[in-house]
Amino acid sequence: MTRALIADDEVHLAEYLRQQLKTLWPELEVVALARNGTEAAARIAELSPDIAFLDIQMPGLTGLEVAESIEGPTRVVFVTAFDEYAVEAFEHAALDYVLKPIKTDRLAKTVERVRAALAAPESEPDAGLAEALRKLSPVPATPVPSASRLRYVRASQGELMHQVDVREVRFFHADDKYTCVQTADAEYLIRMPIAELVAQLDPDEFWQIHRSTVINLAHLAGTRRDETSRLFVRIKGLERELPVSRAYVHLFKAM
Repeated sequence: MTRALIADDEVHLAEYLRQQLKTLWPELEVVALARNGTEAAARIAELSPDIAFLDIQMPGLTGLEVAESIEGPTRVVFVTAFDEYAVEAFEHAALDYVLKPIKTDRLAKTVERVRAALAAPESEPDAGLAEALRKLSPVPATPVPSASRLRYVRASQGELMHQVDVREVRFFHADDKYTCVQTADAEYLIRMPIAELVAQLDPDEFWQIHRSTVINLAHLAGTRRDETSRLFVRIKGLERELPVSRAYVHLFKAM
């Protein structure tokens, strides 16, 4: 049975969509209704549904941010109030979307397309997702000139402050109010958002692989896919593997 998640902070609209899907696709099992983006991301990671119907404007995380964080094969259908720019991006990337207010005939077409896509296992889920997210996500911080790029970060470890050479950093990972700085044998903390950090690093040496993770390519040991096709990277000298969200999988196509 195909499994789906619906995420919308307007509960009555989520319930209406569930009822419409029940009529149009009786075999579809809606395994969860999420009331905000944070809950949606957690439930997708926990349940790995085949499809996620994501409202774009939600508290916590937007539908775009939730889609950006998906690591597994869950396909995305965006649910949005009319936005000409968003619709153009979705159509150009061959992604599916449903406009609010939801119309039965339009939803029926979406169901037909999604069912056809799921029946073609050789096809790559949401191949245009990364492109659409790049078009629609907030404009990232402007990269700094090469001469001004970070060479060291001033990071804390307990009560001590350290100057950490970025060449020694294996990866950066956002964690609540802080960003963790992981070297081969230590972990430090800095108060700098990932978006701001990325803009100050050399893009040829540091890749963002998740909305919360940036890796140093000099220490990349390899990649691995699990049984659900999720992509992970291995870092030299560390046992921990790091998940790659679908928005960044395309970076590793040539590897």
